[in-house]
Amino acid sequence: MSVNPYQKYKTAQYSTVSPEQLLLMLYEGAIKYARQAQKDMEERNVEAANNKLKKTEDIISELMVSLNMDEGGEIAQNLYNLYDYMNRRLIQANIRKDPGLVDEVITLLTSLKESWEEVIGRARNQVLQNAGGLNLEG
Repeated sequence: MSVNPYQKYKTAQYSTVSPEQLLLMLYEGAIKYARQAQKDMEERNVEAANNKLKKTEDIISELMVSLNMDEGGEIAQNLYNLYDYMNRRLIQANIRKDPGLVDEVITLLTSLKESWEEVIGRARNQVLQNAGGLNLEG
C-alpha cells in the first residue's frame, strides 16, 4: 500500500513545527471549520454544517487533552472549562441549527488565539533579547 504524498507532506508539516505554532494552528483550524459550519447553516446545508461542527469539536477536544493540568493549575482548569463550554455550545448550535451560537464560539476562539499570539510573541522577544541584547518591541 502506497502512502499519499500529500498526506506525508501534511504529517511532516505538523511534526516539524514548535508546540506554540501547533497550538496556533489548532486555533486557526477550529476557527476555519466553525466559520464554514456557520456558512453551511446559513445556506441550510445541514449535513455539511454537522461535519464541520464535528471537526471543530474534535479540535477543541484536542486542545482540552493537551492541557497540563498538573503544572497549569488554575489557568489550565479555566481553559478546560472554557473549551468544555465551547463544545457544549457547538452541540447546541448543531441541534438548533443556530449560527449565532457558532459565532459565540468563533469569538471565544479568536480571542484565545490572539492572546496566545501575544504571549508567544513576548516570550520569543524575551529570548532574543536575552540572547543578543536586541530590542524587538515597538
